[in-house]
Amino acid sequence: MGRFMSQLSASYTSTRIHCKNIPGLVRRQRVLCRRHPDAMVAVSEGAVQGVRHCQKQFHHARWNCSTIPRDASVFGSHVVGSTRESAFVYAINSAGVVHALTRACSRGAIANCACDLSKQGNHEDRAGQFSWGGCSDNIRYGSAFARKFVDARDRGQRDARALMNLHNNRAGRKGVRKKMRLECKCHGVSGSCTVRTCWQTMAPFGATARWLKTRYDVATEVSVQPDGGGLILPLQRTPIRKKDLIYLEPSPNYCLADSTYGFAGTGGRECNATSRGPDGCEQLCCGRGYTTHRRKVTTKCECKFQWCCSVDCNTCTSWKDLHFCNVKSSSPTHIPVSSHSPTFSLLAQSLPHPTASFPTSTKSL
Repeated sequence: MGRFMSQLSASYTSTRIHCKNIPGLVRRQRVLCRRHPDAMVAVSEGAVQGVRHCQKQFHHARWNCSTIPRDASVFGSHVVGSTRESAFVYAINSAGVVHALTRACSRGAIANCACDLSKQGNHEDRAGQFSWGGCSDNIRYGSAFARKFVDARDRGQRDARALMNLHNNRAGRKGVRKKMRLECKCHGVSGSCTVRTCWQTMAPFGATARWLKTRYDVATEVSVQPDGGGLILPLQRTPIRKKDLIYLEPSPNYCLADSTYGFAGTGGRECNATSRGPDGCEQLCCGRGYTTHRRKVTTKCECKFQWCCSVDCNTCTSWKDLHFCNVKSSSPTHIPVSSHSPTFSLLAQSLPHPTASFPTSTKSL
């Protein structure tokens, strides 16, 4: 994605060449890329933002979004599998693109796009009357362009997976709209707020990501109509709402590496030996046990403020136990490091230095 970002940020005189060189685009996306090169920079940023927050939301889960390409579902092919995790990836990537496009529009980074001019005149909320002013985020532009670009791959297709993707893309766009908020500035004597000027703005993207995670937790499994013309719910279920995430097949347990789903398994992941939650060794290691490494940690401590103006600290040393899931029950001391996952990269940095002699222990659950 970094290479694509640099291409898109370059001079627009060679935009046609840049768009042609981005792999995975369908014809409709290439047309939009050539016509709106400035918007494409925001699309790229939104795709990266979506996956970054996906990894944050699932940091402690067995499936931690770490092997999802940063451009998956936006610049690349389908995310493999029609599970609820795939539904979340499509929704949060779609939301990320909407958010980035709308922000770029508000700061004047996209041609022919400006603040939401429909927010004019007087209005009223629970706090009383106010006047529209400032620069309201143009969420309509962001949503419309994201819909054209992100949905282009699946639009016109009638298979179940395409319908699933389009629905979850829409749920992502709706998530950004749902987290819009009103910001106001008061005018009056001594800040009495007798007059308010307000504008509508998006919440930080983390709020949208958290909302989508709640939709993931209650996602709905659907099936294909007999004639292939649409998706249907299991019996005795409420109708699908636009904000709901939907999926077609149950998820694997994500314990072991599975090339079909592009998942590296939980072997080598750091776990919490005292937690009973999803980050706990009992759940995360799937019963394979874990290995403990003792690490020497040096920190600043006993800091005191000295007048004027410095802070003096002592250096304290302590031992910290780090716990890592075994790859296999039969080989508890082997902890591989995979370059595909930020989690594994952090693991490589936190392991003890090979020349140091630290005590280790192995436990089975």
